[in-house]
Amino acid sequence: MQKVAVFGNAGGGKSTLSKHLAQMTGLPLIALDLLKYKPGGEEVSQADYKAAHDQLMQQDQWIIDGFGSIDTVWERLEVADILVYLDMPLLQHYWWVTKRFVTSFWVPPESWPQDSPRFQSALNSYRTVGLCHNKLTPKYWEYVAKAKTTKWVYHLQSTSAVTAFYQTLVKE
Repeated sequence: MQKVAVFGNAGGGKSTLSKHLAQMTGLPLIALDLLKYKPGGEEVSQADYKAAHDQLMQQDQWIIDGFGSIDTVWERLEVADILVYLDMPLLQHYWWVTKRFVTSFWVPPESWPQDSPRFQSALNSYRTVGLCHNKLTPKYWEYVAKAKTTKWVYHLQSTSAVTAFYQTLVKE
């Protein structure tokens, strides 16, 4: 386990799983939202984000949490030796986006840039859940089905599957 891509729809638990995985393995954790957005939530230029992403791809070890952009997600999935696809039921994604929004008033999400606009971020996440479910999820399913022949792929579709994933790692 050297390069791990954690991906899936908004509000699916990617950041939480990535944090635990980094603690368990000692691999460096990179949250793409911290590369893609400046403090305050303004997006960096696509060229700057792409350059930072390209540098990440050259590193020997990483756990990368997040989506980033459509042109970099497929590249990252190809480079990773382990794929962790969080694919919870649709209502679970909406619930966890809501939970993250409410709790962000007391504890800002660790993987968000400092001073991110909570309300706008939540609205964007709600929109993203529907769009991703309809447009990107079918492509992810197709990709992971093919990738299983050449990589370790963990397609986690429930909280119990996440727990079992952690237990598998502890055994290894």
